[in-house]
Amino acid sequence: MIIEVTVDELAKLMKKAAGVTVDPQQLHHASDSPFGTLGLDSLGLLGIVGELENRYSKPLPPDAERCKTPREFLDLVNSTLKTGA
Repeated sequence: MIIEVTVDELAKLMKKAAGVTVDPQQLHHASDSPFGTLGLDSLGLLGIVGELENRYSKPLPPDAERCKTPREFLDLVNSTLKTGA
């Protein structure tokens, strides 16, 4: 089974963990924009990291909460989930 966090799922997590509503298409088009321009701060990103760690029962690397853009975050999370690290 291949596990992958999508842009749509990230948009849902932003709403659930940080209370930030972002249209998934907007997030897709802004995937290289800083999280701050989308209304997500470092605490919100930390909440998303926690949600994903609980969901997949795997720790994410400390770098996950330091990611600056959605693309950087999704690339790191998905590569971690695929390798099982």
